[in-house]
Amino acid sequence: MPSTPGRADLLVSGISTLYTLDATAHPDEEGLGRLHDVSVAFKDGELWWLGPAAHAPDADEIIDGEGLIGLPGLVDPHTHAVWAGSRADEFSRRLSGVPYAQILEEGGGIHSTVAATRRAPRDELAEAARARLAGLRSHGVTTVEVKSGYGLDPATELRLLRVAADLNDTVRVVPTFLGAHTIPAEWRGDRAAYVRQIIDEQLPLVAAHADFIDVYCDRGAFTLDEAVAILSAGKAAGLRIKAHAEQVAHTGIAAAAAALGATSVEHLERLDAAGVEALAQHGVVAVLLPGAQLYLRDVAPPVAALREAGVPIALGTDLNPGSAPVHDPWAVATLATLIQGLTVAEAVRGLTLHAARALALPDRGWLGPGSAADLALFAPPPGEPPRVDALVQHLGGHRVAHLVMHGERVLG
Repeated sequence: MPSTPGRADLLVSGISTLYTLDATAHPDEEGLGRLHDVSVAFKDGELWWLGPAAHAPDADEIIDGEGLIGLPGLVDPHTHAVWAGSRADEFSRRLSGVPYAQILEEGGGIHSTVAATRRAPRDELAEAARARLAGLRSHGVTTVEVKSGYGLDPATELRLLRVAADLNDTVRVVPTFLGAHTIPAEWRGDRAAYVRQIIDEQLPLVAAHADFIDVYCDRGAFTLDEAVAILSAGKAAGLRIKAHAEQVAHTGIAAAAAALGATSVEHLERLDAAGVEALAQHGVVAVLLPGAQLYLRDVAPPVAALREAGVPIALGTDLNPGSAPVHDPWAVATLATLIQGLTVAEAVRGLTLHAARALALPDRGWLGPGSAADLALFAPPPGEPPRVDALVQHLGGHRVAHLVMHGERVLG
C-alpha cells in the first residue's frame, strides 16, 4: 500500500515478520504473504496503511512490533461454545474403561449437557460462554463460529443463539443453528417427529438469529435422508449450509451437502474419494478438527487426497464439553501437523484464510486493502526467531503480545 497522507489512530510499527496471507500481493515460497520490518496503520476502524516501516505514517497510538510475529486475527470456524454443566467426571470414567454407550444409557454424555443447558438461565450461559471466547481471544482469535445444539427444543435453541449474539462484545461471532445435533431423549421413540419439529418449529423461530444451519449426520445421529431434508429446509429459510460429516461412519453427507451448496463440511475422518471429488467440484471447505480426533483416539481424515484435489483445509478447535474440550487454536495447528499430516503453511492457512472461507467471510483471515482491521501479534517461544513455524512447533509456547480488533487494541 502506498504512503497515505494524514495521521492514523493506531500504528503497529516495525513488525519483524508479518504474514499477510495475501500471497498474490506478497508472494513468497510458503504462500503466506511474508514480509519483514513492516508497519500497519489503522484509522476509523479500518486497516488504513500497510508498508515498509521507514515510510509509516504518524499515529496517535503506537505499538512497537520489533521481535514480534504478525498475523491476521485468527478465525475459529467450528465451536460449540455455549453450554452448561460439566463432563469432567465422564472423562475420568471413560479413562477407567467405562464405555461411552453405558454413560449415554445412564443419561450422561450429550444428554447430560442438554439437560444442564436447558436448566441454565441465559445470563449464566452467557457468562460461561463469554469466558470461553475470551480464552480463544487470548490466543489471537478474533472471529468465532458458535453453534447451538445443546437445547434440542425450540425455546432453548433460540436462547442459545441469542446468547451467541450477546458475545459479539468479546469476539466477532458467527452463529450457527444446530438443532439437528442429536435426537433428544424424549423423542427417541419418534425420531421422525423430532425431524419435523426441527423443520416446522425450531427453524422458523431461529432462522433470523443464525447465519448457518448445521446437521450431525452419522451413525447414532441423523440419517442421510433426514440430514438432507433438514439442510434443504434451512437453505430455503436463507441459511448457509454446514455439516458434521463422515466422522464416525461414512454416510455420504459430505457429497450431498456439497451438492446442496454447502460452504463447509467438518470432521471428515471417513471421507471417501467420491466425497473428496464433490468438495473439490463444488468449492467446499474441509474443516478438520484434530482435537476431536485426539480425544476420541480416531483416525486422520484423508489430508493427502484433499490436498491433491485442491480442497481448502481449515482448522477448528471444536470447543465442546465432551469430545473436544480444546481451548487453544495453536495446539490444534500443532496437532494438525503431527497427527493429520498438514504442513506448517497449511496449518497457518487453516487458522486464518481458509477458516474465514469456511464461514463465507471474504474480509477475514488476511491483511491488506479491504480486509478486516484485525491483527494478532505474537512473541515467539523463548530463544526462537520471529517465525510462524516456531509458533506451530512449540506446543503452548506462543504468547499474544498485542491484539487489534476493529482497528483498536484490545489486548497488550
